[in-house]
Amino acid sequence: MHGPASSGWLLVALCAVTGAYCLARMRSGAEGQRSAAGGEALMGFGMAAMAVPAAVFTPPSWAWPVYAAVFGAAGVHALWAARAGAHHLHHLVGAGAMVYMSVVMAGSPAHAHGAGGSGVPLLTGALLLYFAGYVLLTGVRLVPVAAVAGGGGGGPAGWGDRPELARACRLSMGIAMVAMLLTL
Repeated sequence: MHGPASSGWLLVALCAVTGAYCLARMRSGAEGQRSAAGGEALMGFGMAAMAVPAAVFTPPSWAWPVYAAVFGAAGVHALWAARAGAHHLHHLVGAGAMVYMSVVMAGSPAHAHGAGGSGVPLLTGALLLYFAGYVLLTGVRLVPVAAVAGGGGGGPAGWGDRPELARACRLSMGIAMVAMLLTL
């Protein structure tokens, strides 16, 4: 992605830490946590790789089609998994957004993003609206869980089994997606 290097590195760190936590969630005892965590880890690490500032590293031209293929396959998997739960539709939209960003990055020179005065393309705008809404909804859902989580219950939960951390993970990836779409 293209933009200030300091914000790019913060985005890389946020996405990499989120991806690492999602990998830890894959060891959860709850089947629902494990099934979603793999796709979310892929998204986190993929977003971290795409967010590396262009001034530091410009990926070779073959990298963008590889990104598109990997996230296209993740999208097909999410579509298949959506039969079991609607949450996977969000994974489908996220994978589609990653494919879209990969295609845009492949077709543009490194310094031309955001230039030209043509405005925001329709698909970029639609994705921005979706992820901004997702961030707001997830943030609202996170508040009651965090307030209730400290109120006691049955025994300590492992890191992979804490629903408020999983929601915070999804929230941070949604915020990162909005930032990446804005810099596209």
